[in-house]
Amino acid sequence: MAPHAAGDRLVIGTQSASFVIVAGDSPNPDDTLVVLTGISKRFGLFAANDDVNLCIRRGEAHALLGENGAGKSTLVKILFGLLQPDQGTIRWQGREVRIASPESARSLGIAMVFQHFSLFDSLSVLENIALGLPGTAATEALAARATALAARYGLSITLQAPVWSLSAGERQRIEIVRCLLQEPKLLVLDEPTSVLTPQEAEGLFQTLDLLIADGLSVLFISHKLDEVRRFCTAATILRGGKLVGTVDPRAQSSASLARMMVGADVAEVEHRPARGGTPMLKLQGLSVAPADVHGTVLHALDLEVGAGEIVAIAGVAGAGQSELFAALSGEAGRIAAGLMHLNGVDMARLGLLQRRALEAAFVPEDRLGHATLPNARLSDNLLLSLPRAQSTSGGGIVAYGRLRAKLASLIQRFDIRSSAADPEARRLSGGNLQKYVIGREIARAPKLLVVNQPTWGVDALAAQRIRQALVDLAASGAAILVISQDLDEVFAIADRIGVLHGGRLSTVLPAHVRSREDIGLLMTLGERAAQHAA
Repeated sequence: MAPHAAGDRLVIGTQSASFVIVAGDSPNPDDTLVVLTGISKRFGLFAANDDVNLCIRRGEAHALLGENGAGKSTLVKILFGLLQPDQGTIRWQGREVRIASPESARSLGIAMVFQHFSLFDSLSVLENIALGLPGTAATEALAARATALAARYGLSITLQAPVWSLSAGERQRIEIVRCLLQEPKLLVLDEPTSVLTPQEAEGLFQTLDLLIADGLSVLFISHKLDEVRRFCTAATILRGGKLVGTVDPRAQSSASLARMMVGADVAEVEHRPARGGTPMLKLQGLSVAPADVHGTVLHALDLEVGAGEIVAIAGVAGAGQSELFAALSGEAGRIAAGLMHLNGVDMARLGLLQRRALEAAFVPEDRLGHATLPNARLSDNLLLSLPRAQSTSGGGIVAYGRLRAKLASLIQRFDIRSSAADPEARRLSGGNLQKYVIGREIARAPKLLVVNQPTWGVDALAAQRIRQALVDLAASGAAILVISQDLDEVFAIADRIGVLHGGRLSTVLPAHVRSREDIGLLMTLGERAAQHAA
């Protein structure tokens, strides 16, 4: 579409994919790609961004850091056209622009890989790539372009494979190839290594290094500060919606970056050795058929978790973690064979409420929608999880005074931050909602806690608080089973570690005899193949 005049501005593109260049501007003489100046965005009385500046140069790996609720997501949504700022300007290659939509962002040359992949499981890799490129079909020409680009940057993909059969690392490579086919100038990556093995993460960084060398800019959002220091040459830090500053992360320690993010030192988790108590959870030859047609079959699992210890089960996405959690919580899956005991009681045919009555607690991976009702207030979500005796005053009447007191205690104990005393669950940031969900279950003082991905996508301080709460619960005598893809987490809190691969559980061994490399091989290859590879 040809440009047309609009007052003192020049408008380019269609109505759905337009951006605005302010007439009279000229490109910057330096190597600046995009500059956000004085960006402010309010939601009611809450300032998500307050006079924030961000400058990204061509060919630069730039980190955006901050605790949960610091304003990172809002700023990135403004850059990608999902939100409009209340104040401030965006200059792209020296010209002031208004990014009206994601289509506008892509027209400029901005591409984004979200933390949660936007792929269709039932379609092939090539079909998914085509769907992400408007007006493009899954043709041989597209396949040739994708294959050549993937080879250039070391992104191994199988175009005809169905997405449901792929690992998290393979799915991420699809997203990156799809973005690169748009020939972007800026690639935004949101928590790109949160579901990757150490080997997959290193492969990603090798690819990104090649892209940077070719002049692409990368905006890297991550809570893994060691990775930020390894990859990025600049880091902009937000706290409470305000700009703290921009630093060279290579000249900082992970501790100093965390201190700038949260405004205080982040303590190490104080791990106590396991007490080795009576087995609270015992699986013997457990095989489970998944409810989902694309789910993973669990094969003959043997596992014990004793009172006072933390056992971690690592694995890449799709290795059987969701099926294991569903089998333990009683929510899904068909027990095909084997035994499943909770404190000596056969629980194979018990439902979720019956298992909770046996003093078990469960924290699912999906904190919004599964662990909580998004539109319900925190007090109402608390009501649904409490035994009736703790939530009513007799005759089935809800004791809201008692509920509010419990909620206030929970908020104080776990430092749950929000803009209201009793907000709807969807109003909390991801990290604060996770603290609420885990705190709610810990407050029940369970004998067994099963938690799936306890700190996925939460900041350093929130992760420390959650992990310390799990360690403290184990020290009180509870048995804890942690299902996690985060190896930093696994090694920070686990007494023993096992790995799921293809629905099979490796030998569960003490954490001190494991290494990150060993676990990475088990996650990628499985126990038998990993032994041969070693």
